[in-house]
Amino acid sequence: MSVIDSEAAGTAPGVGPGAAVGTAPAELTPRLRLVLVLLLAAQFMLAVDFSILNVALPVIGEGLGFSLAHLQWIATSFALCAAGFTLLFGRVADLFGRRRLFLGGLVVLGAASLVGGLAQNPETLIAARVFQGLATAAVTPAGLSLLTTSFPEGPLREKALGLNGALMSAGFTTGAILGGVLTDLLSWRWAFFVNVPVALAVLFVAPTVIKESRPDERPKLDVPGAVSVTLGLLAVVFGFAQAGEHGWGSSPVLLSLAAGVVLLLVFFAVERRVSAPLVPLSVLGKRSVAWGNVAGLIAFLTETSLVFLMTLYLQEVLGFSPLGAGLSFGVLGIGTVVGGSIAPKAIGRVGSKATLITGGVLQTLFTAALLGLGDGRSWMWLLLVATFAGGVGNMLVIVGFMVTATSGLADHEQGLATGLATMTQQIGITMGTPIMSAIATAAMTGSGDSDILGGLKVAVAVNAAIVLLGVLTSALFLRGARSRAK
Repeated sequence: MSVIDSEAAGTAPGVGPGAAVGTAPAELTPRLRLVLVLLLAAQFMLAVDFSILNVALPVIGEGLGFSLAHLQWIATSFALCAAGFTLLFGRVADLFGRRRLFLGGLVVLGAASLVGGLAQNPETLIAARVFQGLATAAVTPAGLSLLTTSFPEGPLREKALGLNGALMSAGFTTGAILGGVLTDLLSWRWAFFVNVPVALAVLFVAPTVIKESRPDERPKLDVPGAVSVTLGLLAVVFGFAQAGEHGWGSSPVLLSLAAGVVLLLVFFAVERRVSAPLVPLSVLGKRSVAWGNVAGLIAFLTETSLVFLMTLYLQEVLGFSPLGAGLSFGVLGIGTVVGGSIAPKAIGRVGSKATLITGGVLQTLFTAALLGLGDGRSWMWLLLVATFAGGVGNMLVIVGFMVTATSGLADHEQGLATGLATMTQQIGITMGTPIMSAIATAAMTGSGDSDILGGLKVAVAVNAAIVLLGVLTSALFLRGARSRAK
């Protein structure tokens, strides 16, 4: 069922009003461009939210009276909800309407951002972050499924997903920069307020452009599956989030991860028995879905955690300020935009599998190149070159993953597919930093610059090895697939 207004296809040759998605125009019409801009604006804003508060956390803690031990909950409360509820909301979008969930999520996001910016105590701020995370879990898969169903498989979808991937990755980098600028020049509260006008603008225009999309027959929601997978994901993400603070061998971390694994096993058992499963095992059994998401998980886990490692390098070893460190990642942001712009062309020429592998090899090589960093600022050239080229490679993987994991499925399964892809992205972002933090900390033999640098290099080496593992799994288990049209 089409998700764009029938006028969107009205000017395309051979496409009449009310055309189905499968007969969508071969070129972007003015209305399709507006649909694309609206959806990309929302996704970019959500990506910014993942990192915009990182630099401002100490300032927020001092202003609202957070203890140092509880400061992490500003980020953790958001990440828990954003990752834990994504799969559920992705399926809800399929069943009850993608546009309805997209717009409703934006309303919640705008309201939560306003409350967060006005917060006068820790409890209000954490509540705002929880609702921001829930809104992100709703808007991201709904927006991505609107994107994939608005454009047919082939060059148009690949171009749209390339832009989406580039802006989401650039948004993560932009958030770090924007958070520093807003905190230094205005107040940390503007890191929340900046969402409000964007949400209002999308809410004002989107209802007239994007048409509702839902299945003709609404199956029953798999409540046991929804409860078990949501609680399981929450437990796993909570365990990873706690690992950075308590260590991997601590009781809270081990108990949380064990509970998460048990609940996810319960979820798979439930899915085998119910008539209308939340996640049909036939979908998970598709190589493109299963191994595409493995590649995506590794791509997000490694690149976002590499930003964390290089932030420590810039501040702890080279002595940069938080704002200076954030600005240094502008080159990485440019690399992701370049990668996102060339990825659709690469997929059209050589297919998504070859693009994934090429990007992974590029990311592996330039991540490994960071092992050559020294303890002086004269090594900045290597960091800038390696993060730029590695960003290009990482974005080739991400766009290849998005195309692979959402292709070959019916429209009524797109919310599920994009929910899985979004869950993969958010779990990767959440897992990466505590894993690399634990590795780097364990490898540090002291508190001097050389000790810190040595620990960071161990983590960088592990990071590069994980990227290489992703390359190997894609090469061995993914089937090659070329774009259907050039």
